[in-house]
Amino acid sequence: MKAKIKLPVEIEEICKKITDAGFEAVLVGGVVRDLLSGKQAKDWDLTTSATPEQILKIFKNGFYNNKFGTVGIVTKNQNIVEITTYRTESSYKDARHPEKVAWGKNLAEDLARRDFTINAIAVRYPTLEIVDPYKGQKDIERKIIRAVGDPNERFREDALRMLRAIRFATTLELKIEPKTLAAISKNAKQISKISGERIREEIFKMIMASEPERGFFLAHETGVLRVIMPELETCFDVPQKSPKRHHIYDVATHCIYSLKFCPSTDLMTRFATLLHDIGKAKVAKTIDGVRTFYNHEVAGARQAKEIADRLHLSREQRDKLFLLVRWHQFSVGENQTDAAIRRFIKNVGLVNVNDMMDLRVGDRLGGGLQQPESWRLKLFRQRIAEVLTQPFSVTDLKVNGRDVMQILKIKPGRKVGEILNKLFNEVAEDKEKNNRDYLIKKLEGLKKTGS
Repeated sequence: MKAKIKLPVEIEEICKKITDAGFEAVLVGGVVRDLLSGKQAKDWDLTTSATPEQILKIFKNGFYNNKFGTVGIVTKNQNIVEITTYRTESSYKDARHPEKVAWGKNLAEDLARRDFTINAIAVRYPTLEIVDPYKGQKDIERKIIRAVGDPNERFREDALRMLRAIRFATTLELKIEPKTLAAISKNAKQISKISGERIREEIFKMIMASEPERGFFLAHETGVLRVIMPELETCFDVPQKSPKRHHIYDVATHCIYSLKFCPSTDLMTRFATLLHDIGKAKVAKTIDGVRTFYNHEVAGARQAKEIADRLHLSREQRDKLFLLVRWHQFSVGENQTDAAIRRFIKNVGLVNVNDMMDLRVGDRLGGGLQQPESWRLKLFRQRIAEVLTQPFSVTDLKVNGRDVMQILKIKPGRKVGEILNKLFNEVAEDKEKNNRDYLIKKLEGLKKTGS
């Protein structure tokens, strides 16, 4: 069967150069799956009978993309096309890396080593003949993920494939066929051998999916979640329902549904929404029949930081994750002062205020409430906007460091800043006190008391 596809000019040029040099050029992997599914192709991967050294002779701008012989080619549009020599891999030493990588003799050997049938379909150039020895097209039509050959063997070769199966089920909205699903449950513990970076990338793709809850519930059902994020898995054992609480789910289910309903498209905001209540498992108590979770945001922020370190997040990502989890339990009472609003902004950071609002929306809907915002939350947003139109800091005080030094007869130093901050904290509670006469009298009073 011939594929009904039209290759981009830059891909056609690369394929032609390879075949003109006497080698085979074959489209393979996710790009074929996407094209046959009627989706727009993103990453173009090729496999070939040429060795990496031979590919590098054909393409002068080529470079080794990894230690397994993949060559990267930069196109005119600055895209990177990955070209891999036919491979056949031997036994795996650690559920992650093959003991050795040998070049395969033909396409059949290469497809036999791939993870799932939907990724083991190839399209030969220039005929555009479809090569599908494992009936991947049929599985695409049936919306099924099925391992190539024995799923237990595939997962023992590379344990990350189990998490990839769950991610594909999430992002492509597929079902994992029973034998492959059972093999994931059987081998889930092997994922602990996978690096945090590789796990992170799969988790991130699940978080950003349109229906992320599919993946995280599936990870829970198969035992994978207990390996990749035990802090969240433990929360399935923490009920929240009580007469005085609106929650209808256990903590983990609530967190996952909160992610589902979070309106943000920011990765760390969505991640923080998933993790915002994980601290409840550590602090949960039942007092007079009521479930309490005092200081769960503090405990959860520490756990979020540990998760960030384990997954090797950047410092910026880790800090944002920590802040959003740490301060998500903010009050939206209608009588909050300007000073209280400023403290909230200072705690979460001005750049994170809207992200925190999105987390709260997810939190509400993920707890079973029908409205994304209460009238108090709407009012709180308005109050933040009002305060931000009247920025106020130490530099806005009607006295300055020179006044402090002159009145108190002190030299420049930390003491001056401490006194100005003390005055600022008082004025922040009552802006009417920010007048020069009042503040001069305060300074004179400090001079008399020697404070």
